Amino acid sequence: MDDLHPSTEVARLRGVAVTVDGATILADVDLDLAAREHLAVLGPNGAGKTTLLRVLATLRYPTRGAATVLGTTFGRGDLRALRPRIGFVSVAIDPLLRVRAPALPLVAAAVQGATWPARDVLADPQRVAAARRALARVGAGHLADRRVDTLSQGERQRVRIARALAPDPALLLLDEPFAGLDLGGREALLADLDGVLAEPEGPTAVLVTHHLEELPTAIRTALLLRDGRPVATGAAGDVLADGPISAAFGLPLTVSAHHGRYSVRHRSDGPRPAAQAPPARDLGP
Repeated sequence: MDDLHPSTEVARLRGVAVTVDGATILADVDLDLAAREHLAVLGPNGAGKTTLLRVLATLRYPTRGAATVLGTTFGRGDLRALRPRIGFVSVAIDPLLRVRAPALPLVAAAVQGATWPARDVLADPQRVAAARRALARVGAGHLADRRVDTLSQGERQRVRIARALAPDPALLLLDEPFAGLDLGGREALLADLDGVLAEPEGPTAVLVTHHLEELPTAIRTALLLRDGRPVATGAAGDVLADGPISAAFGLPLTVSAHHGRYSVRHRSDGPRPAAQAPPARDLGP
């Protein structure tokens, strides 16, 4: 992808590293992301996935290396001007949806990049229409008048994604969007996300997850991380395979693909996985 025309390039990273208090969180990351080449980032806890998202969101400067997002190179332009064009969905950094407010004004506020709705946020018909469109794109139109603190986890996640979509971003970053959802909730949200990712004028998405089963069929490229370093990157069909996935997760694994969906299981001829205490979430600094 090194020959990408600049107009199709969404992000370019070269040798990107993030070090905090002497600890390397991310290292040696090279990435070319073209428009509509939706990317999955996978790896175990502590692999640096969310830190990578924060770099792409312009919320974290690399300690080393070069990063360009939506045509602006870090250190050579105003990254603040990019942020309305980037939608970032992460439960870890979004306490807003615990508030006792209806979904529609929260999404309407996001149309203009605001965190909290102003008193007159619903006075503008165009703003309200944009908010309703964003909710409808993720199957949440019926939640417009519901208080978000009364919603299920899956419903709240749809509102979060609607808020991220409201300003029509060019880049959509999804940090474990299916965390906490049951099987039905996951599959319903996956179907709606596939619809968003298939939109001809929709955003280019980067989705972080631990689970291959959570990947939309629209995913085209993949990056595997382990201990903050890339294991493999490239076309999803090549990267989401037995060898790379086994190397990323440190287990003998078999990957299956069926109609664009992936699943994985532990190989019966390999060592049994060791029981581990749940590690801390990969929040990054």
